Amino acid sequence: MNIARTVVLVGLLAAGAATAFAQERSGESMFRERCSECHGADAKGVAGHDLTRLWAAGATDDRVFQTIRQGVPNTIMPSSTAPDNELRAIVSYLRGLGSAAARVPISGNVQNGERIFSSSCGTCHAINGRGGPLGPDLSQIGQTQGRELLVRAVRDPNAAIPDGFKPVTILTRDGQRVHGVRKSEDAFSIQIMDEHGRLRGYLKSNVREIVRESNSLMPAFGADRLSDNDLADVLAYLGTLKATGEPR
Repeated sequence: MNIARTVVLVGLLAAGAATAFAQERSGESMFRERCSECHGADAKGVAGHDLTRLWAAGATDDRVFQTIRQGVPNTIMPSSTAPDNELRAIVSYLRGLGSAAARVPISGNVQNGERIFSSSCGTCHAINGRGGPLGPDLSQIGQTQGRELLVRAVRDPNAAIPDGFKPVTILTRDGQRVHGVRKSEDAFSIQIMDEHGRLRGYLKSNVREIVRESNSLMPAFGADRLSDNDLADVLAYLGTLKATGEPR
């Protein structure tokens, strides 16, 4: 390939990258304006689902595009009449969030990380169907979350508690006090998973008080409890998990 053709090719690649970057930034702006009320400024969910996990769970650009276009029946997610190019910009932005974790190198002792996870985290968190149900399933976490967010989740779990794991205490009219995480709720009932991993449902007519806690059931793993090196090993272990939840 001669120099002239090489220069043209490099120019085309640079222009394509610049266009993709501009589309992603435009999508970010539109997402924050139109979608963040339900999905959060970081797309991890407020009243809606965490969107950073879509591609790791097998979604495609077209499928996400059609979901935004058509909305989700029987939910608060409406259809969209925005032009195709705007919806594709939003899709581009969300895909970038979902693949960000894969671009973050995570190094450490995988075997030690697996051992620490099993002894310190496996009671509440499941991987590949093994472990407890009280906390979020982490089978895909290494593919959907970057290192910075994972460190924060371990060091300060109160910083961002996912929907479906909000801590709550139920005080029944017959004197029972049950602590757990809220799974679902409507005007007449509430369902929680207690600290032993059991699903329990209550009619609100039988409940004296519902205390909505601000502290996660997950303890904070500060440096005095989990050293930086051990944390790096745990993250290395989580990073070896495929999107399917199977070890590499």
